[in-house]
Amino acid sequence: MRTEFSLPPVVPTPRSGSIVDHIIENAEKRPDHAAISVPRGEAWVDLTSQEFLDEVKAVAKGIIANGVEPGERIGVMSRTRYEWTLVDYAIWYAGAVSVPVYETSSAEQIQWMLSDSAAVALFVEKESNKKTFDEVAVDIPTVTRTWCFEDGVIDDLKQEGAHVSDEDLEARRATLNPDSLATIIYTSGTTGRPKGCMLTHRNFMFEVDNVVWGLPDVFLEPGSSTLLFLPIAHVFGRAIQIGCVRAGVRLGHSPDIKQLLPGLQSFKPTFLLAVPRVFEKVYNSAQQKAQADGKGNIFDTAAATAIAYSESLDNGGPGLMLKLKHALFDRLVYSKLRTAMGGNMRWAVSGGGPLGARLGHFFRGINVVILEGYGLTETSAATTVNRPSAIRVGSVGQPLPGAGVKVAPDGELLLAGDQIFIGYWNNPTATAEALEPDGWFHSGDIGEIDDDGFVRITGRKKELIVTAAGKNVAPAVLEDRLRANWLVSQCMVVGDNKPFIGCLVTIDPESFPAWKKQAGKPDSATVADMVDDPDLNAAIQSAVNDANKAVSHAEAIKKFTILGVDWTEEGGQITPSLKLKRNVVMKEFAADVEGLYS
Repeated sequence: MRTEFSLPPVVPTPRSGSIVDHIIENAEKRPDHAAISVPRGEAWVDLTSQEFLDEVKAVAKGIIANGVEPGERIGVMSRTRYEWTLVDYAIWYAGAVSVPVYETSSAEQIQWMLSDSAAVALFVEKESNKKTFDEVAVDIPTVTRTWCFEDGVIDDLKQEGAHVSDEDLEARRATLNPDSLATIIYTSGTTGRPKGCMLTHRNFMFEVDNVVWGLPDVFLEPGSSTLLFLPIAHVFGRAIQIGCVRAGVRLGHSPDIKQLLPGLQSFKPTFLLAVPRVFEKVYNSAQQKAQADGKGNIFDTAAATAIAYSESLDNGGPGLMLKLKHALFDRLVYSKLRTAMGGNMRWAVSGGGPLGARLGHFFRGINVVILEGYGLTETSAATTVNRPSAIRVGSVGQPLPGAGVKVAPDGELLLAGDQIFIGYWNNPTATAEALEPDGWFHSGDIGEIDDDGFVRITGRKKELIVTAAGKNVAPAVLEDRLRANWLVSQCMVVGDNKPFIGCLVTIDPESFPAWKKQAGKPDSATVADMVDDPDLNAAIQSAVNDANKAVSHAEAIKKFTILGVDWTEEGGQITPSLKLKRNVVMKEFAADVEGLYS
């Protein structure tokens, strides 16, 4: 094992310019290239690089006409849609700074982010967002303008900015350089009040250049495209947005994850970015459908074959029999899965949490290679990533070209490179705790680096459970494996200062009806009715037994409780980036946790 590893940059650190330069270069070099596709009814309508630039400039003039000064902050509260990308670039073109706000944020969260950043304006998607803001507007006197996408504000801004000259607009762009602040992204806040991460134009330019040219098979292939459905308010979606614009990847937006599969089938992307839960859902839905059609055994055998085939690629390649089985299941099963994802998908990029080797091998085995990466808001998204030329399934890859990673004596991963943020807004104490004087950033994650520089995340420093016997247990290993079961929606491993490891489990509401039918249970039965049902508990016990195979006996889940309700973003237990708010769950379900040990 190594203690430190880095790779030289593919593209050097930018010394001039800004993110805005990307859209200007695109219009100059490929003005008629389809840059962005916008949904219009059932069809996708292309916007060329030149049309996108023209629209950005027109909206930027409108922002200037409304009195926004260089360096001032503007909030954006919306689901993922074209207008988000449009105003992001328009804000930058006007020399200002964007502050993403999740459209699911509460009034109190909005008040904190906009007042802490001293925002002067706010874009919202729809009237309901405006109403939430209005609840706290009196406490944010700096926000003097509110613009609503669904009220036609884009056209209004274009008209209002018509008198702003091209010279004045270019003077605004000239105020930007690589050290200029591009955005303040507030952390999800799984614990405590969100902190504003300050990311510069240099951070994003360095990040996307070394991602795009470090993964040319994904971003630079002719005809490459992706459908963005993750929140652009999250750094992962934001970095991919900027990377796609930089690379000339045709970009589409989908605001509703529930409509992801129909969107993929109509858009037909060549690659997809998602969090692990999305890939778990794709796998579990396919498995569930096969079981409902009486083809469960065929699917399970096909899945095992895909995993074995992928594993063989790392060990000399598949033998003849495995090749034949793989070819058979490609016709029967894998091709149908690829068709369900649009038919053109060759790559997927996974981040936001650990994927797990089993899913990684399954998808590579069906010829959709998931490139798992790792990073945080503070690192402009990815700092490590598996690349087509350097894949190790089960790891989060090697550092990006130009980035570095090392393991501290206590096992914490430290990260370095020009993708590292410059600090927390208005919080020098937190900045000093996170950043070493020499630039190394404390990730808060526990990990290791193998001899070839591939990084594995083994736990979260603050989430390590220490049992009464003194055993350190990383919850992620067990939780990732358990959530892979089609019946499990969410789970949380507990056991701090307790005699053994326990677990709270919620049931997937989409899978539950199919399970009831298979198990011969009444259609009207709810999860709450069935938490003590022996058959349901036996099904979850089987999933727990499988998860326990990944750990030692001392780390294994000894007891679990099925909850009658699911954990959701709306309920406040899950962040918009689908991370579990452990402190919230521990508080709301304290009695259930204690019940495990009584």
